[in-house]
Amino acid sequence: MLFPASSIPFLGLLVISTVFVISSSSWFGAWIGLELNMMSFIPLISLKMNQFFSESALKYFLIQALGSSLLIFASCLLFSFPLLSSPLLLSTLLLKLGSAPFHFWFPQIMEGLAWPQTILLMSIQKIAPMFLISSLMIYPTLIQMTIFSSILSALVGAFGGLNSLYLRKIMAFSSINHMSWMLISISISDNFWIIYFLFYTFISSSIVLMFNMFQAFSFSDLLKSEYMKFSFMIFFSTSLLSLGGLPPFTGFVPKWMLIQLLINHKLILPLMFLLLSALITLYFYLRILIPFILFMNPILNSYMKTSNSFYSSFTINLLTFFNFIGLMTPFLFLLF
Repeated sequence: MLFPASSIPFLGLLVISTVFVISSSSWFGAWIGLELNMMSFIPLISLKMNQFFSESALKYFLIQALGSSLLIFASCLLFSFPLLSSPLLLSTLLLKLGSAPFHFWFPQIMEGLAWPQTILLMSIQKIAPMFLISSLMIYPTLIQMTIFSSILSALVGAFGGLNSLYLRKIMAFSSINHMSWMLISISISDNFWIIYFLFYTFISSSIVLMFNMFQAFSFSDLLKSEYMKFSFMIFFSTSLLSLGGLPPFTGFVPKWMLIQLLINHKLILPLMFLLLSALITLYFYLRILIPFILFMNPILNSYMKTSNSFYSSFTINLLTFFNFIGLMTPFLFLLF
């Protein structure tokens, strides 16, 4: 199991608090939901008595507590200084989300987590702040701030992962980069970012579950893995290329749709930054794949240790198959 049975109540509270934020009709209710979300996630981080888990839990608590304090402060300024309150409120949500220029805490906390906790941090923990940001997209100033943050997130996520050899740090900067696409889609459409988020969650979860199966945290751990088999390397390579948005894999489909939306709204300059960042992130995904490509020699594979536990995992097989759906996209156009 990814999580022990003792963590089930906290997982349930995590989901309930997220739904509470989404369905809240006031900022006070949203604040309560965010606090419940934080207090339910911290025990999930520190499931084991480990100094790295404890340090990550403390850092996460301090950042989220700072965000909650700023949220209350921005709410107090709402009636007296409305022009100051709204940008501060958006900045607070960007801080909780881990978006640039408030991204400094996200890679540090990711480095101290186990792989199952990183799935939660990269997926469920983003839902509530993004829904709140979506409700603020009625002011032109806040839309411009969101677009600026998405451009910064694209650049930070692309250049931050270039020189890293640690997989958790690479996944953290990859998450920041994908966050830029979601933020700019929030500024255009209230619903499209949900589609992109679902695609990103499925693809990134498939990769993280593979890393968790290896217990790999760096490039060298991948090379020492006992799962060096040709069919597995195909699955793993496809998942990484899909996460990078390389056509015609599944990860390219939401980016393709968003590119068309940005062109229709004449947001050409932000689109250029996003495409440049996608190219750079694809480069450091390929850095991970190059050693696997070198081991795709059948003679070498015959001497590698193999294991069937990968094929017995229904969840990983299902998520990996999802990365191949994009290959069927051209056939959909033939049907119409």
